[in-house]
Amino acid sequence: MTLQSGIYKKPQRVVLLGARGFIGQALKKRLDVDEISNLALTSSDIDLASADAAPKLASLITAGDAVVMLAARTPDKGRDVATLMKNLAMMQNVCVAIEKSGCSHLVYFSSDAVYDSAVSRVTESTPPSPKDLYGVMHLTREVMARNLKNIPLLVLRPTLVYGLGDTHNAYGPNRFLRSALKDKKIALFGGGEETRDHVHVDDVAALTIKCLMTRGTGILNIATGVSKSFREIAELVVDEFADEIEITETPRISAVTHRHYDITNLVKSFPDFRFVSGKQGFEEIHHQLLLNVSVDPIQTS
Repeated sequence: MTLQSGIYKKPQRVVLLGARGFIGQALKKRLDVDEISNLALTSSDIDLASADAAPKLASLITAGDAVVMLAARTPDKGRDVATLMKNLAMMQNVCVAIEKSGCSHLVYFSSDAVYDSAVSRVTESTPPSPKDLYGVMHLTREVMARNLKNIPLLVLRPTLVYGLGDTHNAYGPNRFLRSALKDKKIALFGGGEETRDHVHVDDVAALTIKCLMTRGTGILNIATGVSKSFREIAELVVDEFADEIEITETPRISAVTHRHYDITNLVKSFPDFRFVSGKQGFEEIHHQLLLNVSVDPIQTS
């Protein structure tokens, strides 16, 4: 990533596409706290996959706006070709709108799914090689964004994100906390040997603000640089509970893979940034889940 300015300067306005999503909500909250003018759009405001989305969006964006594109149908909504095509239609309409209206900065939220899952050590220079349609979708949308002329572009590729507001219940910290609270047990795939890097959603939002304020361009992986096995994560979750929580193992259906990130570029760009520790993040989620214990756990994050 290249910082276009060594001085932190608030964007004129941030147009947030996908403001109702997990990361979108955290980013909207951070924009408001930092008193950065923003227009937060959800699918209720504009269905980005619809035929009339491009002119509607173009009428809302100005040349001085920074645009953050988060809107996408995630794998829990579908992993088929139809979902792929809908996601590409959304990006096509965003690009058409920006071509018409212009913008001062485009931040596209991609995913580490663009990297081959068999690659154990990842940097921004690791060649993309997606192995599923979700990864293909994000890589294709990155290329679409790069084809916009004279638009400063930053592609963010976050690793596994956890925190309050995550409704996907993906394998990892949030699912482990909910399962421990509800069932007093945590189920691992195999022995939970795989190592992964997990980043708190508030850190993702904070780093995005820094990128917006410095008009960063290029590619930046968002990861902590520290990978833990899922068993280690499960054990950290167990430590949050006074009651005994059982960690169980289930038959493995896929080979063990590991993922580590070299975050040299991130540290070089933002040397003073400090990530939320896993312990601190898990404590926060556990506390909020306890406050909503009477509600179905999947709805309380």
